[in-house]
Amino acid sequence: MVSIFIILSILILFFLFLVSTFRKFSSKSRFSLPPGPPGLPIIGNLHQLDTSDLSDYLWRLSKHYGPLMSLRLGLVQTLVVSSAEMAKEVLKTKDLIFCDRPILTGQQKLSYNNKDIALSPYNEYWRQMRKTCTLHLFSMKQVNSFCSIREEEVFDMIDSIRTRSSTKQVVNLSKIVMILTSNIISSVAFGKRTSSYYDEQTKVTRFHELLSQCQALFVTFYYRDYFPLMGWLDKLNGSISKLEKNFKGMDEFYQELINEHLNCKNKPNKMEDDMVDILLKLKQDSDLSLDLTFDHVKAVLMNILLGGTETSASTVVWAMTLLMKNPESLQKVQQEVRNAIGNKGLVHEDDLYRLDYLKAVIKETLRLYPVAPLLVPRKSRDRCVLDGYEIPKKTLVYVNAWAVGRDPKCWERPEEFKPERFIGSNIDYKGSYFELIPFGSGRRGCPGMELGAKTVEVTLSNLLYAFDWQLPVGMSEIDTLTTPGTVLHKRTPLRLEANVYEHGSYS
Repeated sequence: MVSIFIILSILILFFLFLVSTFRKFSSKSRFSLPPGPPGLPIIGNLHQLDTSDLSDYLWRLSKHYGPLMSLRLGLVQTLVVSSAEMAKEVLKTKDLIFCDRPILTGQQKLSYNNKDIALSPYNEYWRQMRKTCTLHLFSMKQVNSFCSIREEEVFDMIDSIRTRSSTKQVVNLSKIVMILTSNIISSVAFGKRTSSYYDEQTKVTRFHELLSQCQALFVTFYYRDYFPLMGWLDKLNGSISKLEKNFKGMDEFYQELINEHLNCKNKPNKMEDDMVDILLKLKQDSDLSLDLTFDHVKAVLMNILLGGTETSASTVVWAMTLLMKNPESLQKVQQEVRNAIGNKGLVHEDDLYRLDYLKAVIKETLRLYPVAPLLVPRKSRDRCVLDGYEIPKKTLVYVNAWAVGRDPKCWERPEEFKPERFIGSNIDYKGSYFELIPFGSGRRGCPGMELGAKTVEVTLSNLLYAFDWQLPVGMSEIDTLTTPGTVLHKRTPLRLEANVYEHGSYS
């Protein structure tokens, strides 16, 4: 039996070698591709990718090969975009060509065959779904309606840190902010929080365990995505089994939430106009042009949970990390917040318009540590010319926001943390300025950006107002090592000592 597998593998590899050789010859004769590192037969450049810090590795490669760089991942032609100028070409000028999504195994399964917003191919269904969800779930009116939930959760978090401060406990800020954003998203999405701030040793809940596994499966390597004839290896190595198990668990979790909302008798008081309610009402709306099913509802919930929980937490943690490494900026932003708020005791969302330097700190954080450093991959819908190079149809496209934020043509001393660069500047992160694109831009820009921005601003402002922060005894430096994955997290948790700001009066 083993010998049959070996012979079969050799035959398939030989066939793939012939296919890749033909494609390479064909590409050279028809297309003038952007430059890139030479690859090996069959696997292309897969063996060269440093997955531990991929966005940084690709940025450094781009310094040698240029802002448009070709890679071949197995049989998949790939383009990496690493400058603001080329990002504008892809995300704006030629957005209609580059607005499709690749069909990848993990994403396809977990999105109910791409029935969501973020991963759906560009077609009429996506256009209708995006329009519907933007209008009903992510409009500014809807985001503002969740203000009380955000404030309540942030104030509870501040109280929990004050409790730890009174007993001189070191605060694991990475963990407590993750609990915060999880509770906010859980509350706005399905009407109930999932975690307690007061017991960090509590066993990981089923929800968080499934969510963590789901994030990992999104970046899992599947042979079938890059070598279509070798998909059987995904079953052999257990990848498909893990994917199916997680999908089943997430599906059961979504179904429980839907059942709770359909059964109004068992519905908690907080669960009034959360996102599950809105989606279920849309499903029953006969005037809606979309014929929504429960799978559509679950797919959108997946986007909300995965897109909203970790991204906001990551931004807050990176902002606090950078401020701790730059004491002058920390002092300046705390002074701004405390002068603006006075003795009110808490920062409310209607106070945020006065905090210009705080917003500059957030922009500078997103420039240096974008939440999704490679954004969500795109796929070209047609052959096109880009900066004199011909890009084939169905090319996989990565826009490296990490590299764009360090583009020396756009930023003076780009690797320095300097929030002042945004004071008096019109540059924002909403997709119109291609020097700063942490949420993407164009048709496929993140529809939940405003919800995330509000969460980050009210969280960071309260942390800076309520406490004076310092490194724990024995720690002299904070590292900035990152984790692999779609969301950029700090590798080691951010642990700090919090001292209550003596002029803050809490009630």
